Amino acid sequence: MAEEQDSQEKTEEPTQRKIEKSIEDGQFLTSKEMFVFTSVFIGLFTLVFISSLFPNFMSMWKSFFIFSLEELDYQKPYLGILKLIKIIIILTLLIGFPLLITSIITQFCVGSGIHFSPKAFSFKGNKINPLTGLKRMFSMQSLIELIKSILKVLLLGGISGIIIYFDLINIIHLSERSLYQALNGYVILFPKLTIYLLIALAVIAMIDFIWQKHSHNEKLKMSIKEIKDEMKDTDGSPEVKQKIRRLQNEISQRASQQSSALEDVKDASVVITNPTHFAVALKYEVGEEGAPIILAMGRGLMAEKIMHLANEKNINIFSSPLLARALYFTGQIGKEISEDLYASVAAILAYIFKIEKGEFLEKPEIEIPSDLQFDEYGNKKVEDI
Repeated sequence: MAEEQDSQEKTEEPTQRKIEKSIEDGQFLTSKEMFVFTSVFIGLFTLVFISSLFPNFMSMWKSFFIFSLEELDYQKPYLGILKLIKIIIILTLLIGFPLLITSIITQFCVGSGIHFSPKAFSFKGNKINPLTGLKRMFSMQSLIELIKSILKVLLLGGISGIIIYFDLINIIHLSERSLYQALNGYVILFPKLTIYLLIALAVIAMIDFIWQKHSHNEKLKMSIKEIKDEMKDTDGSPEVKQKIRRLQNEISQRASQQSSALEDVKDASVVITNPTHFAVALKYEVGEEGAPIILAMGRGLMAEKIMHLANEKNINIFSSPLLARALYFTGQIGKEISEDLYASVAAILAYIFKIEKGEFLEKPEIEIPSDLQFDEYGNKKVEDI
């Protein structure tokens, strides 16, 4: 029971597949405070950049909202439309483009990059469920977000209050000065206040980023059971993998054995073929005890190599598809042939030995036991009923 409970606890780091699946579901690392900081920073940078690059920007901006009599003429409505299009383009460049840059920079800062998740836009019934909404409102995550917001307001308000307090005497005396001098005083105060608030926002963003990263990793953590289930889904069960490895080892050993056995083809008494897909080299010495031995065998390219060597060494080749397949699927290299195939092989050997003595005989019909008749895939043939 304790082991089962331990396997359910999410203590393991997420796998790459779990991380990719969370991104597909729209659950990737992000930080609202980092977005706030980058938005404010880029917004201020944009204002400074525009004011330095375009000294007459305010005059140009004001001109967009001043309409001449010609532009108000109903007979020339296109002039007003052109001015509206200019305003939209300017707003897009001044607000839309910086916000886009902000979003990109923020996501790269938090390390998750830019992602698009169609699932995040899909309809989910629990989002409009009142009970689910109440649970979200009173969840631990909501409480943490509330505490963060309160602390942020207190921190920024405290910094602003301290800066204003130290400049309070100058601020009070601004009312006694001319409008130009008063505005100049505020211009001096504003950069100082902005810099300190930016530093505070940067600290808040960094803390929030660390917290969000920790929280995101905790959500993605997996139990031992989840990891095992994922491995089964991707690679199959351990039993299946073990069976696959065993088959791979058998195939590898067989291929290696077949390759090394090619050297023994020169000693064969006969090579029995399919005629092209299978080849089995047999050795039998007249007068010796025991059955014929399989020196080499193979299919496909290996069969072609065996037949090529047999032709080079002037070894007799006998075409018998059923027997070649029976020898291949029931025999092993270096072992005697199956007892049930003695008669079939003996008929071929007798025919070969007589031909070698100069006798001219008709090629014998080779009969194979019905239970040893295979197709090219190693399946036993089923007799027609």
